[in-house]
Amino acid sequence: MNRIQKRRRGFSLMELLIVVAILMIIGAIAIPRINIALMNAKEMAATRELHNLITAQTQYMSQFSRYATSMQELGPPTSGQPNPSGADLITGDMAKGVKNGYRFNMQGSPQGFFIQAIPVAFGSTGRRTFYTDQSGVIRQNWGQEPATPSSEELK
Repeated sequence: MNRIQKRRRGFSLMELLIVVAILMIIGAIAIPRINIALMNAKEMAATRELHNLITAQTQYMSQFSRYATSMQELGPPTSGQPNPSGADLITGDMAKGVKNGYRFNMQGSPQGFFIQAIPVAFGSTGRRTFYTDQSGVIRQNWGQEPATPSSEELK
């Protein structure tokens, strides 16, 4: 009896192979869904950042009577107190233009601005591009082409 009990303590090679095969099948099903969920999260973070940038531009306009022409003007000052070249309305990493897998491009003039958010790696960090301007409406494009003022409105 002692000999039989020793042989049954562990798993056989066949049992281990079956368990590994089942885990691989579950992984093959789950990983694409996880990647889609991560992309959705990054897209939602990008739209949140666009709302933050709209708010920052509104504050900049009320403080300096014009819109910022670059992300650096909205970011932290290089030295001293906030001023038109560094209003300290957004974080330093956002002022560099890349955050949460998206690249933010802003162009501004004293009368208005527009911002585009484009995935750093299309299909990996995002499947949509976004656009907004001083109207505060965020627009989206389901494709690699940057969203424009005529793109579908994000609801």
